[in-house]
Amino acid sequence: MEIKWTDHDPESGERRFLRAVRFAGFWKFQYRSTRRGVWTRLHPPTLEMWETVLDALQRRYRRREGVSEEDIQQVERIIRELRSRLAPEEE
Repeated sequence: MEIKWTDHDPESGERRFLRAVRFAGFWKFQYRSTRRGVWTRLHPPTLEMWETVLDALQRRYRRREGVSEEDIQQVERIIRELRSRLAPEEE
């Protein structure tokens, strides 16, 4: 499964092309700065990137495009873990 979208590079402000590829239960994020360039591994993906993937999965699930409930649950679990690590402690 492959999900593609564009955003802006936080350092340069230029547009970049992103993709998330799921193979054998693992997600891999990559980017490139030109439409026909070489994909470069992006590690670690940001919370915003995971939320984009979740949104795309939910839309594809409704249209029955090869997305299972387990795929959505996996990404939701990853987002919950990221939020818990990023949230300031409230004690």
